[in-house]
Amino acid sequence: MATYAIGDIQGCFGPFQQLLRQIEFNPGRDTLWLTGDLVNRGPESLEVLRWVFRHSDKVQIVLGNHDLHLLAVAEGFGKVRSDDTLLDILNAGDGKLLLDWLRCQPLMIEQQGYAMVHAGLLPEWTVDRAMGLAEEVEDCLSGPRYRDFLSRLYGNKPTRWSDELKGIERLRLVVNAMTRMRLVTRDGELDLAFKGELDKAPANLLPWFDAPGRRSAGTPIICGHWSALGLYVTEDILSIDTGCLWGGSLTALRLEDRQVFSLPCPAEQALS
Repeated sequence: MATYAIGDIQGCFGPFQQLLRQIEFNPGRDTLWLTGDLVNRGPESLEVLRWVFRHSDKVQIVLGNHDLHLLAVAEGFGKVRSDDTLLDILNAGDGKLLLDWLRCQPLMIEQQGYAMVHAGLLPEWTVDRAMGLAEEVEDCLSGPRYRDFLSRLYGNKPTRWSDELKGIERLRLVVNAMTRMRLVTRDGELDLAFKGELDKAPANLLPWFDAPGRRSAGTPIICGHWSALGLYVTEDILSIDTGCLWGGSLTALRLEDRQVFSLPCPAEQALS
């Protein structure tokens, strides 16, 4: 029995299946954790979503920004961008079944001594606090008023956490931090503009996991989202989006011993 965490797949079904063969994944014995962004930009988003749905008793996912974008677009609240590869899902006969299932997936999990979230946690949040905030979002997404929530999801503000935040501003900041964040200012304000390599980041910004006084420190956090960062593993941060979509690699990490497995990916994965 083993638990493998795998970084952002983004519709790259072929490399995903090759990596599963490489690690000798056995759904009768093993478990997968997926860091979110199952879909979009790669050529086979529908195939990825179908496979994960079919094996959902052995796969644990958290929602990423591209997964939420798919849900919003499906309800008419977002535009299909020129580099999106979501139409196969939207037009599929089983598309609604898959989307209804996806909408009920968590934003964050905590199991086996690890936490997993797509992007990161704001410095003010303990893991327990973050789990509670994630559940607030999950209740909206899985509840009867989910369309109202999705209709107001897009936006970059607010950028600073306060316990006094309420309503959609509170929920949007939780979503943006957990699914879009890479960097924060030194006093903890969310930055959503920079997406590049760490050594090219502006001097006033630092990775969310290096924020002074980060209250989630000490619990190992598995995340993805920041492909330009690459594989980054410390005692309590395991960032495993290694840019399969962009010709990097797809990475799996076995939780029991932290062994890393990596599969090189062809650059032509993304569709133009």
